[in-house]
Amino acid sequence: MKNHTVDILVIGGGINGTGIALDAVGRGLSVILCEQNDLASGTSSKSTKLIHGGLRYLEHGAFKLVHESLNEREVLMKKAPHLISPLTFIIPYQPQSRPPWMIRLGLWIYDHLGHRVTLPGSESVSLEGTDFGAPLKTSFKKGFSYSDCRVDDARLVVENAVAAKALGAEIFTRCRVIRYGVKDKRWEVETEYKGNRQIFYARVLINATGPWIQSQAFSMKLVKGSHIIVPRVYEGEHAYLIQHSDKRVIFAIPYEKHFTLIGTTEEMYEGDPSKAHIDETEKNYLVNAFNEYFQHTLTLKDIVADYSGVRPLIGDGSENPSNISREYILSLDQSQGAPILSVFGGKITTYRRLAEHAMEKISHFFPQMKSAWTKEATLPGGDIPHGSLSSYIHAMGIKYPFLSESELSRLVHCYGTRMEMILAPFEGADRAPAFGDLAPFEGADRAPAFGDLAPFEKGAAPQAQGFYEQELAYSVTHEFTQTADDFLTRRTKLYLSKNAPTLQKIRDWFAKNRL
Repeated sequence: MKNHTVDILVIGGGINGTGIALDAVGRGLSVILCEQNDLASGTSSKSTKLIHGGLRYLEHGAFKLVHESLNEREVLMKKAPHLISPLTFIIPYQPQSRPPWMIRLGLWIYDHLGHRVTLPGSESVSLEGTDFGAPLKTSFKKGFSYSDCRVDDARLVVENAVAAKALGAEIFTRCRVIRYGVKDKRWEVETEYKGNRQIFYARVLINATGPWIQSQAFSMKLVKGSHIIVPRVYEGEHAYLIQHSDKRVIFAIPYEKHFTLIGTTEEMYEGDPSKAHIDETEKNYLVNAFNEYFQHTLTLKDIVADYSGVRPLIGDGSENPSNISREYILSLDQSQGAPILSVFGGKITTYRRLAEHAMEKISHFFPQMKSAWTKEATLPGGDIPHGSLSSYIHAMGIKYPFLSESELSRLVHCYGTRMEMILAPFEGADRAPAFGDLAPFEGADRAPAFGDLAPFEKGAAPQAQGFYEQELAYSVTHEFTQTADDFLTRRTKLYLSKNAPTLQKIRDWFAKNRL
């Protein structure tokens, strides 16, 4: 690669970086992406796991952002139906909060501001004696419902990277950019991977490093958002939007079948974004907000996991993090002798449109570039037959009868139709294969080869979580997985499992293979 020049080099393997890489390579451009850690290891895996218009942004007049976001809900559901699904939200009415007319008006605008086709509209609901009201304190008599979508944010990033690689992009993780500068009207980018230096050349450089981006032109504000995960605290697949006493909104969302996700906080942050973590004040804030509305009383001891992410927002002079715009800005600079496009702000819901706008910004450098294409294209695993996820899950249950209902659901929601690549050797099997039964794939296209992946000893396979070594082999060879943490927290959410032997065997597997 030392003397080879590509069209675009993207720095940053979050949702914006991978989205741009996919859009660009699909237009016929040559692309390299470098990420200093794992894909989605920063802000992109620390979201509230929603594809949404941002109902609360209406109060701040962000109609353009909400309009774009609402339109993208429909697009993204079709692109990745295994990762993105409709979710009903309940807003319990609190007399001392926003007046009913304001809530109804906001929901009416929300219903009509975007191109809504699949999702139902909002309505007033009774909470007395209903499933929606059952988990709430009896003082809540009425409320409102509306729809948005949930998403596996980290897997959305990974699927964009997988799709980009399939079209010819080169994706390098754990590849840190240590220096870049212009030489002979092109960018010379020096990187480091496991102690080895490598130089790449590119005609256009795209900085999509999120909270790590530096800017003299814009005032960037770093805002930390934290979430807690607790054991499932109510029945049903609906979520709640509740308002804390400071008028911030908090979500309570069904998560990974056995848990409830609660978040988010918002506070200004300074320092290294990779070191952001939740503090006791934030934990108490979320627990207290929940307890104000629900009959079930949470304590800090109920928290089984937590995470914090830092969002890079464009400063507008506001001291309140909730009021800072979620709009994005794409800044093109040619003053150094070669073009660099910097991405500021943004949210996961608008990543695809952001990528399209990025291509528009640099299109005059590449007159041969093809037109926009990502709106109609599904992501890997998203080609669900006839668009019916429930029918597909049923069909897979027949094809792989040894899978339990929970195992089957997890695999489909992780991999979509690509679960069949993982389980192909066991089609028609009438029992769950043990680890020692799983023959590695052949013909791997990146190191380590499938033949290098040593299986567990026969009979040592815990079956409770439906974890198979075949899945690990697929994850390593197809999804840029290098560590146990990559697999347990971002490719899957198995880190939440209470099956300690399974988790330890996974960690031992990675340690043994030294990926």
